[in-house]
Formats: sequence, C-alpha cells, structure tokens
Amino acid sequence: MPTGVALRNAREQLFNAAERIVLRDGPNALTSRAVTTEAGCAKGVLHRHFADFDAFLTELVLERIAKLDAQAAELRRSAGTGTVVGNLTNVLTDLFGSVAVAVVSLIISRDGLRARLRQARPGRGLPLLTEAAAMLASYLAAERDLGRIAADADIDTLAPTLLGASHLLFADRDGGPPEADAVRKMVTTVIGGVVRNESRTPDART
Repeated sequence: MPTGVALRNAREQLFNAAERIVLRDGPNALTSRAVTTEAGCAKGVLHRHFADFDAFLTELVLERIAKLDAQAAELRRSAGTGTVVGNLTNVLTDLFGSVAVAVVSLIISRDGLRARLRQARPGRGLPLLTEAAAMLASYLAAERDLGRIAADADIDTLAPTLLGASHLLFADRDGGPPEADAVRKMVTTVIGGVVRNESRTPDART
C-alpha cells in the first residue's frame, strides 16, 4: 500500500498542512499523524525534516514570527498615510483573522513548545504575541514622531491593550470573526484620546 506521496518543498507543505488543521479543527487536533495525513505524505516525512513534533511546531511558530517581522516593517512604512485608526484596524484584522489566534492557543497549551521558543528567541512574554505588541508599539511610535499621536501617549500600554482587546474579539472560533466595524470601534475606543491631526491619503484602505 502506498504510504504517501513525495513532497517538493516538504517543510513548507507540512507547515501549510498544520495551519489548515489549526484553522479548521483547532490546536488540539494538531498531531504529527494529522499533519502528514493532511499533507498527503508518508508518516516518516515529518521526522526526516524535524527531530520531533515539538521541533516541527517550533519551526512553524518561528516562521509565523518571521512573517510578522515583515508585516511590522510594512506597517511602520504606512505611518503618515491613511488614518491611524484605519491602519491599526487593517493590521489587527490581518493578524487575528488568520491562523495567529490558533497558534497562540497552541503555544499556551504546550510547555515544551514554549521552552523551545524561548531558547530560540530569548526574552519575556508569550512568543508571537510579544512580537505583535512590538509591531504595534513601533508603528505608534512612528505616528507619534509624525505628530499624529500625542507626544505624551503611553505607547507601551496602548500596544498590548490593542492586542488584548483584538484577541478577545477574534477568540470565538465558533462565532466567526467580528465585523470590521466592531474592530474599528475597539481601536477608536483604545486610541481615540491620543490621536491628533490626521490626514487621509487617496490610497487609504480605511
């Protein structure tokens, strides 16, 4: 009996399979057998590329963090364009409207995974959420430098507040994602008191 099919770019396909499982069935459904079955390959493929399943999950999360780093650079470049509320609404929707919420649940539920992630990226805080908070803080600092956020704004408090409120909005997998207006309302509530003179550019998405 065939045990699976050969994979090109096996790591990427295994990661994609894992993300589909997490999105569809939640983090508790993520096992090595489930990943290889979803990818349509032999069970041994995953272990030829990774020492064990926690090593696979670690690389999966690190890849998500790398994508977040690229997203952070893009968000910072958007400072001064569109509106602060619009830019934050878009990035938080992109962040939490994807596999990120389920990956965070995965990190919380697996002690071994958290330990390996802290070895790979030393520091305090929960991996992925820590980088997401840094992304928001960096953007808010850029807007503050441009005068669109109050000079005395407490960015170190605003960033995790935005992150935590967004996580709560998107955490209900069964109820579906929140409406865009709900995300925008939350962002406005959190930062409305510190937003200053904004200009809207023609290419603004929100």
